[in-house]
Amino acid sequence: MQAAVGDTLTVKAVHQGEADRHGKIIEVHGQHGEPPYLVRWQDDHESLFFPSSGTMVEHHPARAHAAR
Repeated sequence: MQAAVGDTLTVKAVHQGEADRHGKIIEVHGQHGEPPYLVRWQDDHESLFFPSSGTMVEHHPARAHAAR
């Protein structure tokens, strides 16, 4: 998996009745966008995260910082 700061993660629930987890990558610690990632989860908890097979990444293009 490759990701960048600002991309979002969804971790699919393993057990019936559990909710999926959603978070935003705030730091990439691996080379070339590889894990581990520092993620800020929806509950504002931050953790170092190594994705598993139930993890999906949504890429978000970098925003241009144009001063005009």
